Amino acid sequence: MKSGIPVLQGEEDVKERTCPHLTADEYAAYAAPFPDQRYKAGVRRFPDIVPDHPDADGAAIARRARDWWRHEWNGPSFMAIGVQDPILGPDVMRQVRKLIKDCPPPLEVQEAGHFVQEWGEGVAAKALDVFKQTSRQ
Repeated sequence: MKSGIPVLQGEEDVKERTCPHLTADEYAAYAAPFPDQRYKAGVRRFPDIVPDHPDADGAAIARRARDWWRHEWNGPSFMAIGVQDPILGPDVMRQVRKLIKDCPPPLEVQEAGHFVQEWGEGVAAKALDVFKQTSRQ
């Protein structure tokens, strides 16, 4: 855990904390690329490379990216939020939305956790609707 943010370690965390509706085979797919701990170095390292203070490695490039999304982005946007997300959650994602130029209100998937894509059909249908509306404007 870094700065109070829980880290998902593998298929058990996906199952227990974010996607209780998946089948055993779907859970296993999250672990499939990682036959043993040697293959999980990136998963273990990821939380440490996320900038958590203004002078952290990567913070300057993150600020440039934020500014680009805020001021230069001019395409359509869609955001789906997993209300049960133990990592980011609705409050953080609503703040992220404010950083994206002209991002419409998000789809809030009440039962979804961190991996919102696992509620695929409903999320995809809503995204297509938003993009269709955007293309007509």
